[in-house]
Amino acid sequence: MKKILIALLLTTAGAFATQAPKVSIATMQDLPVTTMHVYDEDADANARVAAVFEQAKKSHKRVIIDLGGNWCGDCIILANFLELPEMHRFMKANYETTSVDVGRFNKNLQVPARFGFTDRLKGVPTLIIATPEGKLVNGTDVFATSDARNMKPQAIADYFAKYAK
Repeated sequence: MKKILIALLLTTAGAFATQAPKVSIATMQDLPVTTMHVYDEDADANARVAAVFEQAKKSHKRVIIDLGGNWCGDCIILANFLELPEMHRFMKANYETTSVDVGRFNKNLQVPARFGFTDRLKGVPTLIIATPEGKLVNGTDVFATSDARNMKPQAIADYFAKYAK
């Protein structure tokens, strides 16, 4: 009986995973650019982070904190990728999100430090994905999109699906 239960759990585990949307572009060169100014350089980062966690507690969604800067090409590419209609719907359904300007790695560094990242960030965008209670869930993958311009669009969609609940 135990073997049957384990086999059943293994075969149905994929049924509970969040399915990534099928992305409408084949390469990042096909990406329409609609925004160049992603990060509010004057925003109160602590207030934004507190607000996104409060919203996540109500919606029971995971939180994404996008750390980056308006100077960063990969940050601009990722932001525009997330504006594709299929990705926008997916993100809205699965996450509460906010962006935090880290300047040139010299600003608002208390935000990543809250999740254990006290050394210089290895790149941006750095994505902190956490539960509504503040537990980091993508600890080994926070820098996965820091080379967004060279990633396959579907790989980025799959990344977000991997951490959605």
